[in-house]
Formats: sequence, C-alpha cells, structure tokens
Amino acid sequence: MRNLLMIFVASLFITSCAVIRPGEAGVKQRLGKLDNEVVTQGTIVFNPFTTKVIKESIQTNNLKLALRIPSKEGLSVDSEISILYRLEVEKLPTVLENIGPNYKDVMAAVFRSASSDVCAQFYAKDMHSGKRADIEKAIKEKMETTLTPQGIIIEAVLMKSIQLPPGLSLSIEQKLQAEQDAMRMEFILQSERLEADRKIIEATGSRDAQKILAQGLTPEILKLRSIEAFIQLSKSANSKVIITDGKTPFLINGEKN
Repeated sequence: MRNLLMIFVASLFITSCAVIRPGEAGVKQRLGKLDNEVVTQGTIVFNPFTTKVIKESIQTNNLKLALRIPSKEGLSVDSEISILYRLEVEKLPTVLENIGPNYKDVMAAVFRSASSDVCAQFYAKDMHSGKRADIEKAIKEKMETTLTPQGIIIEAVLMKSIQLPPGLSLSIEQKLQAEQDAMRMEFILQSERLEADRKIIEATGSRDAQKILAQGLTPEILKLRSIEAFIQLSKSANSKVIITDGKTPFLINGEKN
C-alpha cells in the first residue's frame, strides 16, 4: 500500500511539472483562464486537476504557402511564399486569447487578403523583376497593420518560385533577348566608331608630320644635304656615275673597282 502511495505521489509530481526549453514560452491556463505571467525558460509547477501549461515557440518560424496571386492585368501568378514571423513574448497570452493556437491559419488568411490588394497594383512581369522587393515590402507592411497589435511580429515576406503564365514568360524572354542583342550591337558600333577615330587621328598626325617636314626643306637645307651626300660619296671605295647640276647629285649606278 505504501509503495502504491509513493508511486501515486511520484506520478502526480511528474504530471504537475512542465519544462520550458530555450526558444519556447509557456503560459498557465487555470480553469480556462490564461495567466498573464509568461515563462520563457525553466520548470513550471502547476495543479494538473485545474491547470495546464500551453507552450509556444518564440523563435523565428517559417510559414510556407503556395497560392495564386492576381496581377493588375487580371492574370494569375503561381508563387511559393515564405512568411518569417515570431510571437512577441509579452503578448503570448493575447495571441492565445484573441486568435488561439491556430494563429497560423489567421496569418495565412491575412496574407491572402494583403497580397491580393498589393499585387493587384502591379503587372505580372513586375513580380519577376526588381519590383518584387517592393511588392514583398508592401505586403509585409499591410500584414503588420493587422497582426503586430495582436502580438505576431512579421519579419519578412519572401516570394519564391514565381511562375508566370506561359505566354507572358515567352514574351519576357524575347524582350530580354532583344535587349541583349541591342546591347551587343551597340558595343560593336561603339568599337567601330573608336577604330574609325583612331585611324583619323593616325592619318591626321601623319599628314601634319609631312607638312612640318616639307616646311623645313628650304633651298639652304637642300644644298646642305647635297654637300653631305657628296662628302659621303667621296669616302666610298666604289666608282660611281653621278649626274648633277651642281646643286643636287643623282646616283645612276655604281661598280666596284
């Protein structure tokens, strides 16, 4: 009998304790009424006959959704959504009292409403471009208006795996290809213009050099060059036939002695 009593007492003690692990928060619910005190770590002792402990995660969680989003032109865009959220510790009793343990369903409903309002202001192609961040931000802000006062913190809304209608996807791909071709042609034309400019500069420099050289060939310079040529010829061991007017020598041929 004594052993049975000890077993009963031990069982009662075990069932009247709840362990709150890191990343969790616990709230006592006594006779259906939630306690305002929130325990984040440690052990909670309670009366199992009248009280129970509700535990919820207070870490950042990821709510994944897959749904169709309407666009401004009336198209439906398939998308996978990740909503990063966490419960505000101090408002955990409020979440459980006003929304209940199925708060994820409420979050999904709020997202559907917010995404419909926001995405209806953007074209389908915007969801597949740099405007996606603006759409995500606008949806997040709209969700915060409803959920933050209730104790649910929305950290981010991420739109992933955007699937545009087939016809629109093809049009976007063709447009991107046309833009790439135009950029490639512009590069080629720019290279050709630079090469043409280089040739013009080279030709202009050569012409200016010839003009400068021609301006420097005065009769006195030509006479001096002739004298230098005669001097060089006089030093040669070969015989030469030269016709000259006394000013400029003209070499006809030369034979070795």
